[in-house]
Amino acid sequence: MDHANDTLYLQIAERIAHPIRSGTLARGERIPSVRELARQQGVSLSTVVQAYRTLEDARLIEARPRSGYFVAARAPRPPEPEPSRPPADSQPVDVSSLGAQVMQLATDPRFLSFGAACPSGELFAQDRVRRAVSRAAQRHRATLCQYPIGPGNEQLRRAIARYAMGLGCQLDARELLVTNGCLEAISLCLRAVTQPGDVVALESPSYFGFLEILESMHLRALEIPTHPRTGLSLDALQLAFDTQPVKAVLAVPTLSNPIGASMPLAERKRLAQMVAERGIPLIEDVLYNDLAEQDDRRRAVKSFDTTGHVMVCGSFSKTVAPGIRLGWVEAGRWGAQVRRLKAVHSGGHTELLELAMADLLTQAGSESAYRQLRATIAARVDEARGLIAESFPRGTRVTDPAGGYILWVELPPGSDSLALFHACLAEHICFAPGTMFSATDRYRRCLRLGVGGRWDAEQRAGLRRIGELARAMLG
Repeated sequence: MDHANDTLYLQIAERIAHPIRSGTLARGERIPSVRELARQQGVSLSTVVQAYRTLEDARLIEARPRSGYFVAARAPRPPEPEPSRPPADSQPVDVSSLGAQVMQLATDPRFLSFGAACPSGELFAQDRVRRAVSRAAQRHRATLCQYPIGPGNEQLRRAIARYAMGLGCQLDARELLVTNGCLEAISLCLRAVTQPGDVVALESPSYFGFLEILESMHLRALEIPTHPRTGLSLDALQLAFDTQPVKAVLAVPTLSNPIGASMPLAERKRLAQMVAERGIPLIEDVLYNDLAEQDDRRRAVKSFDTTGHVMVCGSFSKTVAPGIRLGWVEAGRWGAQVRRLKAVHSGGHTELLELAMADLLTQAGSESAYRQLRATIAARVDEARGLIAESFPRGTRVTDPAGGYILWVELPPGSDSLALFHACLAEHICFAPGTMFSATDRYRRCLRLGVGGRWDAEQRAGLRRIGELARAMLG
């Protein structure tokens, strides 16, 4: 089958998947027959058959003999957590070594790990990545003996600029800077716009890697209330601007880590206007945008930026090739400072890998690969939510993210996720306790579960066991 048809069947599958996941199509409800849908969409029967097979693989629909296709019964849906209520004042950051321990155990073969928000290699077309690296080595072998200097390979920067059009952004390749992953891009942006002791506003709960960066730079964290579906509260952020000396905002508007929230489009536009009016830089992380199920949730806040106050940072480690640790940044009006800091702190990169990534980004079939990845992980997340509903204590709340690999779980009152963490370690099971995701001692009843790694019967049993231990600890 050619690439156009390959993309078409996935588009049709996603048009049906979205109303199923949102609840518009209820379980047990009949969906159009193959012939009906082919006629409605003006496509071939084989295209619809492939679309329905994709939806069956994702456990969203089921075929009933002599009856047709129906929305599959979904696992019980536990309620989602309440919006966060962090303290109103900024806090010095002093995170423990817990994050390092969780990440180390994520790669320990003796452990069943739900601790990392990283995808496993089996989710990607590994041969496609290997071929791209091999082509780069064959065609550009001389680069291995050349010292890399500058903002990054021009081919890659042009490829990133074209890619960013899918985020709604019109970026100049000459203003892009290639980095060692997304975290380095964020660190450079923070260094460019803050001094030790400054206040940085960010979501609460927030990715522990961001907190580690703030701690290393002696910055204060001002945690902003965040809704598990719609993300950062802009009213609360506006109040913070009015009452606190905020020097920068660090946000993940699409599939924030750890709660998987995605900001509505109107709120993204409002956020760009807010930071422009106050002259406050927004550091936007778009690492997960391609995993969002809805097109409007993939659009970056940067796309609404007319004044250069949004510094956009990204990477392809969650969506294309986890092993090629390359990120990128377009720093708006602080571009020159960020480029100088990059030259001082880490210099250039292996150009051969930059060329391989440029190849991967410009190949036909990229969007098809994203769609397949989204469908696979959506089915996995749905299954994990069902296991949590069955196995965890009554009263447990779980997020229902519109994409991504992670779930945020809030246990009932009286629970202690740190005590649960240590009980699970004794059985060689690991997850990320909620206290990792705040500069305060909040989220003691919460945990983050990553389901992007290995997913088999042993992992499913491990997830059930976490729930059994949580129930036992509640008596």
